[in-house]
Amino acid sequence: MEKPKLTIDEMATFCKRKGFVYPDSEIYGGISGFYDFGHLGVELKNNIKQEWWKTFVQQRDDIVGIDGSIITHPMIWKASGHIGGFTDVLVNCKKCGARFRADTLVEEKLKIPTAGMTIEGLTAEIKEHKFRCQKCGGELGDVKKFNLMFTTQVGPIQNTSIAYLRPETAQVIFANFKLVQENARLKLPFGIAQIGKAFRNEISPRDFLFRMREFEQMEIEYFVHPEKQEECLFIDEVLDYELNVYSAEMQKNNKKIEKMPIKKTLEKKIIKTQWHAYWLAVMHKWFVSLGANAEHFRIRQHVKDELSHYALDTWDLEYEFPFGWKELQGLSNRTDFDLKQHIEHSKTDLSIFDEETKKKILPHVICEPSQGVERAFLVFMFDSYTYDKSRGNVVLKLHPKLAPVKVGVFPLVSNKADLVKKARDVYDELKKEWTCVFDLSGSIGRRYSRQDEVGTPVCITADFQTLEDNTVTVRDRDTTEQIRVKIKELNDILRKFLDGEKLIKLGKVVK
Repeated sequence: MEKPKLTIDEMATFCKRKGFVYPDSEIYGGISGFYDFGHLGVELKNNIKQEWWKTFVQQRDDIVGIDGSIITHPMIWKASGHIGGFTDVLVNCKKCGARFRADTLVEEKLKIPTAGMTIEGLTAEIKEHKFRCQKCGGELGDVKKFNLMFTTQVGPIQNTSIAYLRPETAQVIFANFKLVQENARLKLPFGIAQIGKAFRNEISPRDFLFRMREFEQMEIEYFVHPEKQEECLFIDEVLDYELNVYSAEMQKNNKKIEKMPIKKTLEKKIIKTQWHAYWLAVMHKWFVSLGANAEHFRIRQHVKDELSHYALDTWDLEYEFPFGWKELQGLSNRTDFDLKQHIEHSKTDLSIFDEETKKKILPHVICEPSQGVERAFLVFMFDSYTYDKSRGNVVLKLHPKLAPVKVGVFPLVSNKADLVKKARDVYDELKKEWTCVFDLSGSIGRRYSRQDEVGTPVCITADFQTLEDNTVTVRDRDTTEQIRVKIKELNDILRKFLDGEKLIKLGKVVK
């Protein structure tokens, strides 16, 4: 069994062919940076969001969720600094006018990191190495800033009511902070979570779902008492958990990534706060718990010149994509920057009363775990994609909790009415609880292969013995092992299997 090194383009082709993801508006030539999710892709995407929400909101006492508006008062974006500073670096072709993202251009051409490089530095590299336009070969101009926010119009009067599609989900959390805290009766430390759409007018969208203009974020703002930033209540849960670490100092001195437990990162003061270390470990564990390969991840600290204006410290959880190590999730210590900004611009008091000290305080966001749903989608697709030589087809080994379809149900042959009816009865009963598919087309082997390729963990077949004793075979996607069980026991067996029990132990083995 092989784990092929797929390119991002090959993954895009696979996703289109199997019904996971389509280029948006393809019949009209498409539009860069926008994608549509097909019948399998929408299920996988929803399952990712559901598992994230269950883990970080529903199963925790210290985090609640909200669902904020995409269009908000434009003053929110002035206060946050997005109107003035939410920019990327752009370079134009003097001949054809084509636009390119300057830092990406330099990074790809020279194979050097560009994090923290200035506009002047990027311009110098482009001119020194005489980079030309990738479309027409023309001369490139000077590098300049480009604001990434999409503008829109609110109401019927043009040019008087400009608003913005939100470029991130965080600011709605900050604007509603005090209401949520009061209504949910939250006490520090606590978090507010949100899953929702964000929009960025990327200069050069690329790498399929990795860099898009419309995407979804899963985000938490975690608030702590300003005087208790070192008191992580849950740090003991992760002290022995190991991560591949790439600190700012390691990057500066060209050192290799080092695998170390969280305890060591804190003792050596590589990670500044316990809370930051805790959330890095917890987010990494979430991916691994859903089938991702732990060795394909690292945590990388932002170097000084790379830090956002609001961040005291930022670490990225990165994944080794086919096109290199790239950010999967950003975890920033935003301090009290955002709440202070909104207090200043709205003239509204967002401080909360601290019962212990009997005074008002302004909490700090000690960590902001923020990630794109689509990037998580790519991680699970790449880590589950396997080619099985013995079967002669792809096996998508998605974790059962993420699999778009949980159960395939077939009759052994499709030309026997009583057998088809029996299989259909099983399907009709199971689909009340599980996402199922019923398939009559082709040989039973071809039907198994079709389900293997889209990640269905279990296939159930009604055969001629089924008509005699009301038993069916249940096949494991990953091992192809089969057991025979009574139809009335199927739901219970499926629950146990999808919760992690070995299928081979749940029934009579079929030789």
